[in-house]
Amino acid sequence: MASWSSDTPCSCDCFVSVPPASAIPAVIFAKNSDRPRDEVQEVVFVPAGTHAPGSRLQCTYIEVEQVSRTHAVILSRPSWLWGAEMGANEHGVCIGNEAVWTKEPVGEGEALLGMDLLRLALERSSSALEALRVITDLLARYGQGGSCREDPTPFCYHNTFLLADRTEAWVLETAGRLWAAQRIQEGARNISNQLSVGTDISAEHADLRTRALAQGWWDGQSTFDFAQVFSLTQQPVRMEAAKARFRAGQQLLQQQQGGITAEVMMGILRNKESGICMDSGGFRTTASMVSILPRDPTQPCVHFLTATPDPSRSVFKPFIFGAGAAQAPQVLSPTFGARDPVRTQPRFQTQVDRRHTLYLRHQVALGLIESEQDRGQQLRQKQRDLEQEGLEAARRLLAGEQVPPPQELGGLFQAFVERESQVYA
Repeated sequence: MASWSSDTPCSCDCFVSVPPASAIPAVIFAKNSDRPRDEVQEVVFVPAGTHAPGSRLQCTYIEVEQVSRTHAVILSRPSWLWGAEMGANEHGVCIGNEAVWTKEPVGEGEALLGMDLLRLALERSSSALEALRVITDLLARYGQGGSCREDPTPFCYHNTFLLADRTEAWVLETAGRLWAAQRIQEGARNISNQLSVGTDISAEHADLRTRALAQGWWDGQSTFDFAQVFSLTQQPVRMEAAKARFRAGQQLLQQQQGGITAEVMMGILRNKESGICMDSGGFRTTASMVSILPRDPTQPCVHFLTATPDPSRSVFKPFIFGAGAAQAPQVLSPTFGARDPVRTQPRFQTQVDRRHTLYLRHQVALGLIESEQDRGQQLRQKQRDLEQEGLEAARRLLAGEQVPPPQELGGLFQAFVERESQVYA
């Protein structure tokens, strides 16, 4: 089993609001990605594609079979790997993943990372339920494994996923190749680095209870509680800390029941008191995402992404799938080809500078915010103004008050990234 230490990055928080918890007829999705504090997260747009029969696809560590058609996706991902921490596709499917440890052993053998599973599901599904099936099918075929950080010392974990679309959400929790899932058709739900699917199981692996019975984890008579049966008896310290974040997230959602908006979700992601906005030891919140998924299929989904660390001092910028959607170069990290430490064997023996343009400029701005009160306040105000402009554009669009041509919608994220870059120039 991979080693674990107190400063190991193993925290994230995902949230979803399904009407009537939402203030508008839409599903609202949100995630903070907490990773090693110096890790760079980029925002990558990948257009839809068609692929020849028999094609193979290189993921972070292993190859898998390619499908004939893949959907367009927007991804927020650690820049060294193929998969993503969170993202959305052109059909309004959003997914976020989190690390968990269970009674099933975590091996160090290379397979699919949870982040690979997330991207594969987005590229191959048109609903949250279909995405769940993609992930569980791939788990059955390839398993999950491999180091989840850019470091010579392996660090491995299993994954939980929050999957959402315009109509519902699913919580999918895994233990090796086994899994259990809960369907969320109304209300608000969050996940935080621990198993949380209890007795309310909507779907499960065919061998889940057989395995639990054979291992003596369940007596076969009492009500089957997945989280209770499969959770570690002795949790690592930070896993115990995740329980407090989970409860805090529940409370923050409960306080806003019936009034949850994208702005409310952004506020939750920025909550430092609860630890949801992470800045502790060797890791922090390196990127964040909030999505509005309207029930009305004629309305576009709006995805807000930061591409920079610490949502309390970052700008959520709107992305909409449209004819003009393209990669914003300012949030794309450098590439290193065959020389990349993730590609050479043994892996991660050297380090490279993966900082993209917006990340670099944002870091300078953070320094000014912290060290120069007047200049820092001016920068913060400009950040807030820019973000409010994006939120207002989304509100008008969803209210039918402002409907720009598709090419302008597709270019929205690029325009906001350029303007944020100018703020920091």
